[in-house]
Order: sequence, then C-alpha cells, then structure tokens
Amino acid sequence: MPGTLYVVSTPIGNLEDITYRAVSVLNEVDLIAAEDTRTSRVLLSHYNIKTRIVSYHEHNERSRADSLLSDLGKGKNIALITDAGTPCISDPGYLLVHTARLAGYPVQSVPGSSSLTAALSISGLPAEQFYYSGFLPRKKGRKTRLEFLASLPVTVVIFESPHRVLKTILDIETYMGNRMISLCRELTKRFEEVIIGTAEDIRSRVENSTPRGEYVIIVAKEGYNL
Repeated sequence: MPGTLYVVSTPIGNLEDITYRAVSVLNEVDLIAAEDTRTSRVLLSHYNIKTRIVSYHEHNERSRADSLLSDLGKGKNIALITDAGTPCISDPGYLLVHTARLAGYPVQSVPGSSSLTAALSISGLPAEQFYYSGFLPRKKGRKTRLEFLASLPVTVVIFESPHRVLKTILDIETYMGNRMISLCRELTKRFEEVIIGTAEDIRSRVENSTPRGEYVIIVAKEGYNL
C-alpha cells in the first residue's frame, strides 16, 4: 500500500491556532517535510511532536520531491507543512502535490490557518468575490499585473513583505487609483494591526511608520466606498 501525503495547515502566528487533527497527523506520520526546519521545530516542540523532519523549500523542491515520492511508494505517510499557513498558497508544495497525484498516491488536506482568509474576514471590505494575486512581480511584469488587477470588478488580495509594502501601496495608487484598502499585518500575533482607508490615506500612514511583519493588502473594487 502506498503512503498518504497530508497537506497540513499550521498557525500563521499564534501557536494555538492549529487543529486537533493537524496535531494528530503530525504525530502519526512517518516524516514531516517542512519549508524551514528551524521554524517548524518551534511548533513541533510546543506540541511535543517527535516525528522526523526534513527540509522542503524552493531551492531543493525538485530533488526533495523525488525523494519524498519514493518514500510514499514505500508506504510511508508524509505531512507537508510550511513556515506558516497552508502549503501551496504562495509557499512551496505544488510540485510535490502535483507529482504525487500523477503517481496515484493519496493526497489529503488537513485544513486550518491561512492569512488569505484571515485577512479577508477582518478587512471590513467585501469578500463575496475576490481575486488572489499573491506577491506581485518585483520588476518584469509588475505594471502589466497591476493594470490587470485594476480591470477586475472584485476585491483583490496581495501579499507583501515589510521592505516593499510602501512601493506596492504607491503602485496601487498609481495603476489602480485611490481605492479603499485594508492593510493587515502580523495577523494573530501580539502586534496585529488592520487599518482601512483610501490608498492615499494608507500610503501616508506607511510613510510615517516603520513597516514590520508580513502584510496582506486587500484592495476594494473600483467605485466601492465605505
């Protein structure tokens, strides 16, 4: 019998945001494939999980996927986790899940935390329809992506790092207009913050602060006002 690949969501900040099932699966599998083993060991230690852990990240994804597929073929059960949130959502994992499915191995979701849905739920902006853009291209294709996003008649979700968040707000203002934005950072952590306003308002706030933590930027569709 082949093993099962479990795609396991982990907390995005607060270590208590993990399901009973996730803890059970992480305890019971033969192997955990983690984006950063140092980060994941903090979580595993918190729940006294002793399962063997190996790295699985963007730089070794192809070679490690081959090794993990071999383990699945030998009947070993594997849990795939990332540093925070749900694997494959702007995090490594697609290649392993894709090749495991092509090979006919069982793949199961163990759902839980996701900064995408967490941010949408508390953004104060409409979430009945949205487009998830992930991280914007840094250079090539950035203008084209923003112009495309501007054309969509739905809420748009963008991920961003602290050292590029101001540039992204400026670009949103330039290419998408002075739309309503909800800027979410450090979700579920001690310094969680959500601010809402026009792109111009948000830009001014960011310019007069020191950006810290990971950001989720929720951009309302054109014409939406609070």
